[in-house]
Amino acid sequence: MRRSFAIVLLVFLIFFVISFLTNILGPLVPDIISGFSLSLALASFLPFSFFVAYGVMSIPAGMLLERFGAKPVMVGAFVLAFAGSLLFAAVPSFTVALASLFTIGIGMTLLQVAINPLLRVAGGEEHFAFYSVMAQLVFGSASFLSPMVYSYLVTRLQGYAGGGGPLLDTLARHVPAPLPWVSLYWVFAAVTAVMIVVLGIVRLPRVELTAEERPGAWETHRQLFGKRVVLLYFLGIFAYVGTEQGVANWISKFLQTYHGVNPQVEGATVVSHFWGLMTAGCLLGLLLLKLFDSRRVLIAFAVAALACLTAALAGTVGVSMLAFKLFGFCLSVMWSIVFSLALNSLAEHHGTFSGILCTGIIGGAFVPMLVGQLGNLFGLRVGLLLVYLTLGYILSIGFWAKPLVNNATVPFRDLVPAAARALWKGQRGGGEK
Repeated sequence: MRRSFAIVLLVFLIFFVISFLTNILGPLVPDIISGFSLSLALASFLPFSFFVAYGVMSIPAGMLLERFGAKPVMVGAFVLAFAGSLLFAAVPSFTVALASLFTIGIGMTLLQVAINPLLRVAGGEEHFAFYSVMAQLVFGSASFLSPMVYSYLVTRLQGYAGGGGPLLDTLARHVPAPLPWVSLYWVFAAVTAVMIVVLGIVRLPRVELTAEERPGAWETHRQLFGKRVVLLYFLGIFAYVGTEQGVANWISKFLQTYHGVNPQVEGATVVSHFWGLMTAGCLLGLLLLKLFDSRRVLIAFAVAALACLTAALAGTVGVSMLAFKLFGFCLSVMWSIVFSLALNSLAEHHGTFSGILCTGIIGGAFVPMLVGQLGNLFGLRVGLLLVYLTLGYILSIGFWAKPLVNNATVPFRDLVPAAARALWKGQRGGGEK
């Protein structure tokens, strides 16, 4: 099959846009709370509205992809994201925000399901692992950048008097003065509109789903949900995404509440670094998984995450800000390890099992909501104690997991000889030239 690096770059762009739209909610929470006079309990429904879409659409999205193909599904996904962004940008209110986030969430779910098979076909199966890692780095870079874009727009649009250039002039005419953060959704609408046009023009290769990617029948789903190992790993994904979003969505509000940190500047920066260090941790994780059993790596990173969470909740302002950033680093390997342990623990129906696991992303809806509900009653610090439970479950996976196939590792005694051989070959190659 013909490979296309241009399509690979397009997939990377889509990964960037997904992350840019998905992981911005945390920095926005303090502004949304103050802008709409919300309690923590009401604000907790914001991430719920977005991530519940993953639970609703992950399995149907695979079936839509099987029936209609990649291009119609991806164009439809961006149409939904555009509609949701434009709706909230034009009519900023709490109820509209809930509907908007749910609509955008459905679009992002469709994209997540469609782009991995497209990346495999466009880049070639032999390069799929490499391109997948690159895609995750692109995904992380957008999560790092989006809080910075938010901070830039909000700080410049507050009390805006003109003279900031065409972009700020245009946004200032359409954004309510008390709600400068709404400008971000006008940007989202513009970005998704461009993506609709791009996908409408580009000719995509035909994607034949593999057995790993193809969703099974409803009867197969029912049978798998009857297996204990499937339920345990479904809860593992639920716990991981709940941990990630349960912290990320409340970092800025926590720092504002307990340490008086400006959520539009320092708070947004901490969230940005949280995602940035999560991306950096993926690179270290690739090395560690070549040296150690993935269960040991998971245990080590889960223990480190528990320590960072404790420091973030109990420390001074400086310690708390640093600990929240490092918490993102500790989470970096968890998704890939839990997902791979899950698939390696079942001998068949991996495509259907993957869909069930992706449905576990709904943890990103329930855990942040419960943190907010508890925070409304007892304070946000107490609410975030819930994350100890989800982290504890992730930690337990490292002890009870029994995969059919373990990750391949390189013994330490082989590292130096291998490096020496590589260096020797490199020197000989250089001399022959």
